[in-house]
Amino acid sequence: MRWLSKFIYYKILGWKVTGFTDFESVKKAVIIAVPHTSWHDFYIGILLRSVIGIKSNFVGKKSLFKFPYGWIFRALGGAPVERKSNENQVQAIARLFAEKDEFRMGMAPEGTRKKVEEWRTGFYYIAKEAKVPIVMFTLDFEHKENRFSEPFYPTDDKAADFKFMKDFFKGVKGKVPEYS
Repeated sequence: MRWLSKFIYYKILGWKVTGFTDFESVKKAVIIAVPHTSWHDFYIGILLRSVIGIKSNFVGKKSLFKFPYGWIFRALGGAPVERKSNENQVQAIARLFAEKDEFRMGMAPEGTRKKVEEWRTGFYYIAKEAKVPIVMFTLDFEHKENRFSEPFYPTDDKAADFKFMKDFFKGVKGKVPEYS
């Protein structure tokens, strides 16, 4: 299956991977993908994890996991979340990291495919609570590139951390550039 993913990713779609890819040394991480502007981001991410050979999971809005497609999202490593629930989702997701030997959670900080001025902060607090690094990767449709950052551990300076992370994504254009 991996050879097919590589063929599609590299040869048919013409994408490339750059930056950090030593995921054998990072068994647990919050992986953030930016910018999230289109449904095309999903299959690029699925192909990418097969191309670089890592296991990863993701969460999505509960409505994505209903019939007829719910079984596909679950088979691909997805878990539904109820965004309006009173449950502390940060602690619930952080607990998953403690329960598993290998767990990488992929998330889109924008929380939507539309243009946003500010990122949601759940991914950041999940990484802090679980004591795992954040690995950033680009969804750069202009250059057909997924660039990975080195693992980054959040500090106690949220403003500086967010500036650092946002600087990594500067100039990256998503599938829908006006939402980037």
